[in-house]
Amino acid sequence: MLEPTTQQALMKAGAFCALGFAAMGSAYGCGVAAASAIGQWKKCYLQGKPAPFQLAILTGVPMSQTIYGFILLNQILGKAADAAVTYNWPVALAMGIVGGIGIAMSAAYQGRAAAGACDAYAESGMGFAYYLIALGVVETIAIFVMAFALLVLSKF
Repeated sequence: MLEPTTQQALMKAGAFCALGFAAMGSAYGCGVAAASAIGQWKKCYLQGKPAPFQLAILTGVPMSQTIYGFILLNQILGKAADAAVTYNWPVALAMGIVGGIGIAMSAAYQGRAAAGACDAYAESGMGFAYYLIALGVVETIAIFVMAFALLVLSKF
């Protein structure tokens, strides 16, 4: 059996993994979407068309997954502060790692979808609400991952 301080440290490591992985996914997703937006703005400028501001909105959509990682971090840290449940450190560590990776994948793929939305909107000037709906569907996966991880954490 591990020392209680070691158990708390492992729980805190899991908490940081939740945020760290989620933020990595958000960074990747925002970066991919931003690269597409910049390319589309360049095309607009070269064609003498106004550059649509909506592309800036699309580049930031994957950022919200970092918030979900932060919520998961806070819940795990709350469990780590309770010495009576530190024996469940493997659950907290797994929820942080697996939850963070699940949230990160949602952000990464949302960024790729946002890149496509940037391309489509810049070319057509239409469908912005539909693109946001599609991006919301991808984001729902991150919300599910967070909610299910919180559910598991609440059981101990």
